[in-house]
Amino acid sequence: QVQLVESGGGLVQAGGSLKLSCAASGRAFSSYAMAWFRQAPGKEREFVAAISISGSNTYDEDSVKGRFTISRDNAKNTVYLQMNSLKPEDTAVYYCAARLGYGLLVTTKDYDYWGQGTQVTVSS
Repeated sequence: QVQLVESGGGLVQAGGSLKLSCAASGRAFSSYAMAWFRQAPGKEREFVAAISISGSNTYDEDSVKGRFTISRDNAKNTVYLQMNSLKPEDTAVYYCAARLGYGLLVTTKDYDYWGQGTQVTVSS
């Protein structure tokens, strides 16, 4: 089992940057594929980016390609989401998620563990 705690959210102007972190505790972080999702008010939770167990493979949702970068440091049990060129439509609660095994999956039902979320607000 793994516990996830996100941090790094906040208020930023359009065009700005934020870096989210997700610290994992528990066993064998390096056995988990990781992902970031987000949920805006009144909307369903949606996929943002995923990273493989080793960190060598990533997959991004189309609207964040070229702006967001997911990465991980297995020595620190942490996954990151660097967000650049932020837009007001990026405003949401951002969640870190983990699943045992391989594959870059994009639906919420594929992930077993979730953090509590961190709010990102982008002003225009």
